[in-house]
Amino acid sequence: MTRPVVVAAAQMGPVARDEPRPRVVDRLIELLRRAHRGGAELVVFPELALTTFFPRWWEEDPAQMDAWFETEMPGPLTKALFDEAARLEIGFCLGYAELTPDGHHFNSQILVERDATVVGVFRKVHIPGHAGNEPWRPFQHLERRYFEPGPDGFGVWPAFGGRIGMMICNDRRWPETYRVMGLQGVELICCGYNTPIHYAPEPSQDVLAGFHNALVMQAGAYQNGTWVVAAAKGGVEEGVDSLAQSCVIAPSGQIVAQAYTAADEVVLASCDLDWCQRYTTTVFDFDQYRRPELYTRITAQRGVLLEDVPTPAGSGEPCP
Repeated sequence: MTRPVVVAAAQMGPVARDEPRPRVVDRLIELLRRAHRGGAELVVFPELALTTFFPRWWEEDPAQMDAWFETEMPGPLTKALFDEAARLEIGFCLGYAELTPDGHHFNSQILVERDATVVGVFRKVHIPGHAGNEPWRPFQHLERRYFEPGPDGFGVWPAFGGRIGMMICNDRRWPETYRVMGLQGVELICCGYNTPIHYAPEPSQDVLAGFHNALVMQAGAYQNGTWVVAAAKGGVEEGVDSLAQSCVIAPSGQIVAQAYTAADEVVLASCDLDWCQRYTTTVFDFDQYRRPELYTRITAQRGVLLEDVPTPAGSGEPCP
């Protein structure tokens, strides 16, 4: 028995600061059409796909950044994408900046079925970067100034014949992201990201950007028996070099398809959702093997508490 779903990671190259949204939507529609020609049923677009990565700029008054946000989805400018998706009978997952009617600012992702109905909205949980002005950086990463953490956690939705989850960029680095969805029987996770290759707080990590990107998603896929479809906005955007390497990862942890450019590119793969059970009913049979009574520290504690570390046996002295 098989449940194949053909997916596409729709990678984007740079979006310029002055690139009009209608032109960006045209690019998304072209990627959608290319994915459709390849047989895709679900297309995953990057994080903040509609604009340049605006958190790299400091603005004294954050309200001046509201022009980068969408107040409705679909809206007048994005309706064409929804209309074309419905015509082609292809679903998609789109990352965008969301300004809610009651004034909340989220880094969001929407999942849309093949008939253009909205399945669910996810708001980024793990907000990276900083909130204050740090002009010493070659570019800033002000997500914590312009976005609130998503309040809803990690949901899983029935769609595309399976159980679909979502995460955005930094969420992919945290094992809890995958496990919370894994405990809901997730079978495919959609992820969009914008990842600068230069990490100003610790530049020694720059050379490992691609390795770390793949490492966390491959581990999360394998340890939770799920497919992961990850779409980047890569290339040099407004002087900042961002990681491409969009990919599709199997429940085995193997990368089955990957982008080979840093430009607009469609990465296709057929994902058999039944393959998840080869892992969730064996080595990662949660019901049989998990010991949640021993994991309470994960949700009861936020940071490291050194005073709770026991004295090593035979040391004779407590840890400093």
